[in-house]
Amino acid sequence: MLRLSVTVLTSPLLPSSTAAVRIRQRPLLRLRLRALAAGAASSQSPSARSLRLLEWGKVCDAVASFAGTAHGRNATKKQLWEVEDVSYEQSQRLLQETEAAVWLLDNAGGAMDFSGLDTVAIESAIRCVSGGAVIKGLEAVAVASLIMFVESLQLNIKAAMKLDEGSHSRLTALTETILDAVISKSLVKSIQDIVDDDGSVKDTASPELRRYRERVQILESRLYQLMDKLMRNADNEASLSEVCIVNGRCCIRTTGDKSSTFDGLLLSSGAGAGSMIEPIAAVPLNDELQETRALVAKAEPDVLSKLTDKILLELDSIQSLLQETIKLDKVTARAKYSITYDGTFPDLYLPNLENETVTSATGGSPKETSSHTHKKAWKLYMPNAYHPLLLQQYQENLDRAKRDVASAAAEVRRRRIYGQGIIEDQLASDIESMKLRVSQLEKDQPIPVDFMIAEETTVLVITGPNTGGKTISLKTVGLASLMAKIGLYILASEPVKIPWFNAVYADIGDEQSLTQSLSTFSGHLKQIGVCFRITFSNSKS
Repeated sequence: MLRLSVTVLTSPLLPSSTAAVRIRQRPLLRLRLRALAAGAASSQSPSARSLRLLEWGKVCDAVASFAGTAHGRNATKKQLWEVEDVSYEQSQRLLQETEAAVWLLDNAGGAMDFSGLDTVAIESAIRCVSGGAVIKGLEAVAVASLIMFVESLQLNIKAAMKLDEGSHSRLTALTETILDAVISKSLVKSIQDIVDDDGSVKDTASPELRRYRERVQILESRLYQLMDKLMRNADNEASLSEVCIVNGRCCIRTTGDKSSTFDGLLLSSGAGAGSMIEPIAAVPLNDELQETRALVAKAEPDVLSKLTDKILLELDSIQSLLQETIKLDKVTARAKYSITYDGTFPDLYLPNLENETVTSATGGSPKETSSHTHKKAWKLYMPNAYHPLLLQQYQENLDRAKRDVASAAAEVRRRRIYGQGIIEDQLASDIESMKLRVSQLEKDQPIPVDFMIAEETTVLVITGPNTGGKTISLKTVGLASLMAKIGLYILASEPVKIPWFNAVYADIGDEQSLTQSLSTFSGHLKQIGVCFRITFSNSKS
């Protein structure tokens, strides 16, 4: 087993007066809080603590944000957090999947947009149907969208594969199941015949439903005609106000002190609200309308129940399509992240510690894997490597600044149309400031680091002043090791060669355990000792 240990020892020198002031503010409270924090840190497993120190969770969140569905985001995070349990063979397969998704995004990009799928509604539909409940209209629409999406995806993948005969072997690991999936076009047609895009049941879903709804429209029209006639014929002194609906029954609201000129039933009254009166002439129509609406309310579930039976027959296929779609969304998220930050497919190899040979089984393209023509054999080779979180922060700030410029320019155009020249001039000045910020951000790109460690090197010590980049450098290596292991490209220039590590351990910062009366330095030594014990107990060298 090969494990990577990343260690940073720091000894911050704080002015004694500053420390004294802070302690005098709330000494006991501060001691308790520090003790609790130290106890919480020490209670974590070494691997969990290392992932926290390397800020692996932020990388997981960043990658998951590229998934198009809620289930895809959750699945991506779950998989990334399981990085410690991934074997070398699994790492190779994950990288091959990511490479295949990168190729698909380049050749069939539009088909790889999962954002239009409502996986929550699809899962709810599966749960309803399997549990014997009647499916809702929007759930049925979501199921139809899934089937149509997979059909479109199949067509686009096949079309892209025709453009490159050598793509079949590259895509097998990712697309084999989805290409073999059976699409039920008849089920899609059944759903579209019954349910509108907004989830409402169509009038044409059944003859009975259509007849009942038409009857409802006729009765509502007759009632409003009757109410209009009563209000026009009524004595003006009665101060008839308007037609209202009370508990589904059509009535007239009166606000005058005198009684109305028509007979009716008082449905409700209140101070300032007037009286709600149902004319006697409207009672039969209201009764029939209530009965017909009840028939509509019964006919809609009957139609959806029959549709549920059809979906039940295809339930296994729908479940399989959902699972494969979530998997593709998850892999595509890794690919989109790798593309967005200009990552490189790594040559991930498994060192043989007994005879010091190297086993490599990368699935990268020839351009990426055959370019290791170096005079020296490297154990780790990452030219122009970026810390992923620093690069992400830089890119987000730059994108935000560019969006601000675009929004301000659009506002200037809008104001120019309406002749607001003075305000336009002020906005034009603001735009220049925004453009200057964009220019400054483009110049302040994070500085990459070259990592080149020879094969015979077993320990690397980095020295230098505070804020010199030691911690960032070590975190970059630690995160790169985790990223390659879980199937992500490395944010560095080609070529990238990196060993596969069974685990990554890190000790970074200046934490100390007051509960065990340890100094900062001895606290670090204890953590490093734990990492070394685990490392050497599972190592062959």
